[in-house]
Amino acid sequence: MAKTIELRPLAKDDDRSGFSCGQPELDRFFEHYAGQNQFKLHLAVTYVALVETRIVGFATVAASSIERASVPSARLRKRLPAYPLPVLRLARLGVDTRAQGLGIGRALLRHVLALAVGQRDHVGCAGVVADAKPEAVSFYQGLGFVVVEGAREGLMHDESLPMFLAIETIASALEG
Repeated sequence: MAKTIELRPLAKDDDRSGFSCGQPELDRFFEHYAGQNQFKLHLAVTYVALVETRIVGFATVAASSIERASVPSARLRKRLPAYPLPVLRLARLGVDTRAQGLGIGRALLRHVLALAVGQRDHVGCAGVVADAKPEAVSFYQGLGFVVVEGAREGLMHDESLPMFLAIETIASALEG
């Protein structure tokens, strides 16, 4: 992609009304609830991708946890304590239909993964749990995410499938 992508937290005065990723529930969340969750309730932070001055994508993250028994890797489960483990939850990710296929989603995801490494270093983080829409499952699987069985807590009433990527995998990928 020839144009520079700027990634930053959502600002209160960002115009979100023209954004459309082709999924009405994601568009509705971004326009009406992302700001409320970030600025009023302090439950999540939404990061936006801008090309020039236009928002072309967003990713919403929140602190979360996962039970050891839900971690997909048996090898990793053996090493972890038997209490809820801190993770960074990628709750929403959307790319405007006019910018799909240009690497915006990957840039946002890379930013989220870097946030998880920062969380690991400052407060602890076992990995990232992405709430994947059915049509995005193969995208996340291609990046190494694995379906989390039995981890439905914290999800909205939709068809999202939680997928996990271990922090060691994330750190190795970002360093390499």
